[in-house]
Amino acid sequence: MLHQLSWKVGGQQGEGIESTGEIFSMAMNRLGYFLYGYRHFSSRIKGGHTNNKITVRPTEVRSIADDLDILVAFDQETIDVNYKELTETGIILADSKFDPVKPEDSKAPLFAVPFTEVAAELGTSLMKNMVAIGATAALLNLEDEVFQNVVDDIFGKKGEEVVQKNMEAIARGHELMNELLGERVGEWALAPADGKRRMFMIGNDAVALGALAAGTRFMAAYPITPASEIMEYLIKKLPKFGGAVIQTEDEIAAATMAIGANFGGVRSFTASAGPGLSLMMEAIGLSGMTEQPLVVVDTQRGGPSTGLPTKQEQSDLMAMLYGTHGEIPKVVIAPSTMEEAFFDTIQAFNIAEELQLPVILVTDLQLSLGKQSVEPFDYNKIEIRRGKIVSDNIEEAADKAYFKRFENTEDGISPRVLPGTLNGIHHVTGVEHDETGKPSEATGNRQVQMDKRFRKLAALKFDNPVYSNAPHEDADILLVGFNSTRGAIEEVQERLNAQGMKVNHAHIRLIHPFPSNEVAPLVAKAKKVIVVENNYTGQLANIMKMNVGGHDKIETITKYNGTPFLPGELENRVKELTR
Repeated sequence: MLHQLSWKVGGQQGEGIESTGEIFSMAMNRLGYFLYGYRHFSSRIKGGHTNNKITVRPTEVRSIADDLDILVAFDQETIDVNYKELTETGIILADSKFDPVKPEDSKAPLFAVPFTEVAAELGTSLMKNMVAIGATAALLNLEDEVFQNVVDDIFGKKGEEVVQKNMEAIARGHELMNELLGERVGEWALAPADGKRRMFMIGNDAVALGALAAGTRFMAAYPITPASEIMEYLIKKLPKFGGAVIQTEDEIAAATMAIGANFGGVRSFTASAGPGLSLMMEAIGLSGMTEQPLVVVDTQRGGPSTGLPTKQEQSDLMAMLYGTHGEIPKVVIAPSTMEEAFFDTIQAFNIAEELQLPVILVTDLQLSLGKQSVEPFDYNKIEIRRGKIVSDNIEEAADKAYFKRFENTEDGISPRVLPGTLNGIHHVTGVEHDETGKPSEATGNRQVQMDKRFRKLAALKFDNPVYSNAPHEDADILLVGFNSTRGAIEEVQERLNAQGMKVNHAHIRLIHPFPSNEVAPLVAKAKKVIVVENNYTGQLANIMKMNVGGHDKIETITKYNGTPFLPGELENRVKELTR
């Protein structure tokens, strides 16, 4: 029996590849297995090669597998592109419709299975994916009933006849594969799972659920890959809680609408990717100058310009930190797991309101769209903090002056009033202003207000700004990353420690203000620091050098071809740097 199974389905975009992976994954998740899935897809609606690679284990998994056990191909391109990933015991299941050809250097057996033909006999060729699921069930020695409740959930609304037809397609695929395999039936069976039910979600789902749990009731956004699922999730959910989602004409409008709604007292946010973040920069500056809360989710993807809209990259860091003109205080948070994505979203709203500034929650395409098994969140941990909102008992100023909305307080955080609050009238403008909000270009006032705004950062409350697994006091290597590289780094750390190297791991969860006090000791006790990131210029490494030094020991492993790090690939590159 296998401890880990890597399964991939591929074909042309628009022919059911995603639904095939979804049905397989949901069934395995409901059996209690841990899964990690990653989709490769083209930046077009239909056509172009796409595949979905899913790693399945009875124990936790957070990274894409190095290799492949089963490849399900709906076209020849899938075989040609992916066959080299197959293990020595791997297998190819291909639709006989396209007369599949096995590459000369492939050792994996190829079984041509009439997926489309059988589906057509049952009523529609669209069910070819269900025939493929049945063939997979034979390889894994699974009963067809494993897929029954998944099929019920997906097709139940279409009627019992549709459900039965799909189950029949699974059964036919299972029978065909049994005949083709002979004694090899069940050769790819997995070790039993614990049977525990877990959530199965993408990072965008975790962020959207976190926003809902944080009390957000308004989202303004423009559709963009890979952020759109956040908006789509909340379009369905927010109205049930008295909220709304507005699809705006562009990202400029989205950011300013979110600022306006927050000014009115409604927890609000927007979500986008790199191109949208660029358009939001002036609005982010407005949030900083007017001290209005703003949460922006940036789901990084390949750039610049339109770049690689559907591919992995982590190249927005410098833009997030320094993209606005002028200087404002801001907070940049980088979750690295589903649980962190959920709770860090809640923290982003708390921090935005407590410190009255913009907070950017940064993810990347792999974290945003990678789908995995997740333990249920502990909702008892949720805490809502709204900061210095003053709602009543405001005394009228003796001189009838406006309310000091931007009062120069000791901690830099001024009292905040919502529109309509008695005696809370004040002026709001994007130009420099005095304590009541009235425009002022006086040199003394400018210095006071700048000092006040930046003083707020000292009051930041953020638990565990660095995730660390650092068992060695005198480490050979400290591996550092952020966002989705965590799974691959964790696996490489385990492998290298098992080989006798002393490897520590630090994952940066708070990019700005940078947690120097937490990172510096980890850097100090390592002979070499290797920063792993999906960009060309080593942006995180440069931020570390600016904040903690260590120029003589910090090196980078970068990848910018649009694909995530695989553990084996990363392991080899770490070894190359340590020879």
